[in-house]
Amino acid sequence: MEDSTQFDVIVIGAGVMGSSTAYQAAKRGQKTLLLEQFDFLHHLGSSHGESRTIRATYPEEYYTPMVIESEKQWREFESEIGYKVYYKTGQLDLGPADNSSLVSIINNCRTHSINHRILDRDEARTRFSGMVEIPENWIAVTTELGGVLKPTKAVAMFQTLAIKHGAILKDKREIVDVAVDKHRGGVLVKSGSGEKFWGKKCVVTAGAWISKMVQNVCNGGVNLPVQPVETSLFYWKIKEGYEVDFTVGAGFPSFASYGDPYIYGTPALEFPGLIKVAVHGGRECDPDSRTWGAAAAGTEGTTMVIGYLKEWIKSTFGDRVNWEDGPVMRQSCMYSLTPDGDFVIDFLGGEFNEYVVVAGGFSGHGFKMAPVVGRILVDLALGGKAAAAQEEEIKHFKLRRFEDNPKGNAKAFEEQVRLRMMLQQLHTCKHQKKVGSFSSVSEPDENVHLHSGINHYTS
Repeated sequence: MEDSTQFDVIVIGAGVMGSSTAYQAAKRGQKTLLLEQFDFLHHLGSSHGESRTIRATYPEEYYTPMVIESEKQWREFESEIGYKVYYKTGQLDLGPADNSSLVSIINNCRTHSINHRILDRDEARTRFSGMVEIPENWIAVTTELGGVLKPTKAVAMFQTLAIKHGAILKDKREIVDVAVDKHRGGVLVKSGSGEKFWGKKCVVTAGAWISKMVQNVCNGGVNLPVQPVETSLFYWKIKEGYEVDFTVGAGFPSFASYGDPYIYGTPALEFPGLIKVAVHGGRECDPDSRTWGAAAAGTEGTTMVIGYLKEWIKSTFGDRVNWEDGPVMRQSCMYSLTPDGDFVIDFLGGEFNEYVVVAGGFSGHGFKMAPVVGRILVDLALGGKAAAAQEEEIKHFKLRRFEDNPKGNAKAFEEQVRLRMMLQQLHTCKHQKKVGSFSSVSEPDENVHLHSGINHYTS
């Protein structure tokens, strides 16, 4: 054991969830180690880039309180670090008046006393000075809690604060084994280079790699239903004379459209004169051999997605955004999707008992809740199952929900991910298959997941 170092908490995976966890564990006086298989602040996973939305408008009642608490904590952490990662603006949700997800959002706003306005087509046009148009049978819901988070900057903030409170951070450490120490309890964590670390508790936040890692350390005995998906983010040129109107500074909101497909975006912030508008979906992939969007750039699936975005931008923003020439920039990112779109936060169980907590499957919408997730993970690691205060918070995120129903949590609104008939209408669908509550379109070179009328969006 001469080559091992001892810790109270070992966190594996230094994305936003792991970095938040490490910071909050160290702040409580726990000797903390944060391990990352790649470089810190890498662009290979889900926690990099320039923008994620923050909003409290969820159909599921259990996410809204998490976002409200996280929003407060983002501001507190900013004060501690001394620079901004959260740029506040409003949130705009659009959709058919009878859309069940949108109806649930409105009900949750009322339940949690969130100030909101419901606007018809004419009222929306007036509210946004003619910059936003919606169809006749649609409504717009505006709320004050919205905005943009800077992801890479936010991860750097958590890591800096973790170091400030005494945590040790090590990158370029691929973890090849996690095992229970049968002599003194706790876990032994081994890296590919042969380093060994001992921890009283271990938290695994390995993002798109979490299923691979858990299968490896459990010898295939535990299968986390988390599917890595590669997604593309698109930026569009704002036409001359309207650049300022679409900025955070001018009060333009982050937004989500509950149509077919589900479309989301952020106001201009990171790239002057560009607005992010994208479809919530992507291609199933192996995180170690992804395409980075290059192989899909000219495929029918991507062409179809861009076509829908063009139509949406044309009808919503009119001649203020250049939809004609398509996006001027695209970025590749990763989702880790569960069948129901809900998180996995639980003890690994089995021989690991309460020594190992796993957190993953944040399904493209978890980033905004990293402060609360980090706090919950530390509570579970330190308090074990005795941390009864977390039972209500995480009851929807437990692994056992998939035992009786592979689709996970039942939802009262639109199916989370489903195949759109529009693919068949465009003759891009060669054949289709069902995987749990996922529907995928198998084309010669890609599987495309389109999220339609759903309650999630990139975080």
